[in-house]
Amino acid sequence: MSRLVRAASTSHTTTTTTNKNISNKTTKINIDRRKVLGLFGVGLSSISSSPNNNNNKIAFAAKASSGEQQKNAISQVLKDPQWPPIYPFTTKDMGRYDESADSFFYEQPRLVKHIDDQAIDALTKYYSEVFKTVEKPKVLDICSSWISHYPSDVEFSRCAGTGMNEDELLKNPRFTEKPTVVDLNETPKLPYDDNSFDFVTNAVSVDYLTKPLEVMQEVRRVLKPGGRAIMSFSNRCFPTKAVSIWTATGDLDHIWIVGAYYHFANGFDPPEGIDISPNPGRSDPMYVVTAVKSV
Repeated sequence: MSRLVRAASTSHTTTTTTNKNISNKTTKINIDRRKVLGLFGVGLSSISSSPNNNNNKIAFAAKASSGEQQKNAISQVLKDPQWPPIYPFTTKDMGRYDESADSFFYEQPRLVKHIDDQAIDALTKYYSEVFKTVEKPKVLDICSSWISHYPSDVEFSRCAGTGMNEDELLKNPRFTEKPTVVDLNETPKLPYDDNSFDFVTNAVSVDYLTKPLEVMQEVRRVLKPGGRAIMSFSNRCFPTKAVSIWTATGDLDHIWIVGAYYHFANGFDPPEGIDISPNPGRSDPMYVVTAVKSV
C-alpha cells in the first residue's frame, strides 16, 4: 500500500519519496517556468538545520526564529501575487506518476490520520474560530473521509460531504446527511444546488486535484454569496497521486498555486494564505488558503 511521505519543503531540495525513480520523474523542475509562474521556492529551513546547532537551547531558538519567518513568508505570498494574465497551469502540470483510476487507488478504506495530532488540533481550532462567525452554519467537506477535523463545539444546520470511499464517508460522525461518492478528477461536479453552503472545506487533498480550476468553480457555485472556501494542506502526500506541479515545488509555492486556483476560478475575493502550524520543526506544518465568494 502507498504511504504518505513529505512533499517538497521550503528548502532548496525537491520532494522526498520512497522511490528514486518516482522522485526523478515527479520532481524535475523547469526553473524558467517557475520564474514565469512567480513561484517562490524560498529556503527557510537552513536556520534550523545547521550542523553546528549542538546546544538544544540554541537549536530550539533557531527553530522558533525559522518558524516565525516561515509564518510571515506564508502570509506575504498572496499579498502581491503578480498573477499572470491567463491560467498558468498546463495538462502536464496536472499529470501524476500514477495515472491509474483513482477509484482503484481509493478502493480500500484507509481509516488513518494523514497528519499528526498537533496539526489536526491546529486545523480544528481554525475551523472553530471561522465557523462560529455564522450561527449554525451549513458546511460541505469535499474530498472527505471518516474524519473532517471539525470542532465538536459547533452545531451545524447542515453538514454534507463528498469523497472517494463510501465506507470511510459513512463512518464520519459529523455529516447530517448521507455523503456522496464523487470522483472530482473524473467528473468535477458537486451534486448540490447553487448558493447552498456557508463554508466549503478541503483538508489535505487539494494536491490530488487534476482539474482544480473546474472544482474551484463548483466550490464557488455551491457557496452562498459571502460564503468561505477553506483549502488546507501540509507537506505530506501520496507522491504518486499528487499532481506534478505540487511535488515539484515547496510550501510557499503551494500557497501561490492554491491562490491561483481561486483567482482564475473568478468570483472570489482575493485569497489569503495562513500558516497555522502548531509547532514548527517538531510537528507537521499546516497551511490554509482561504477566500470568500464575492457578493
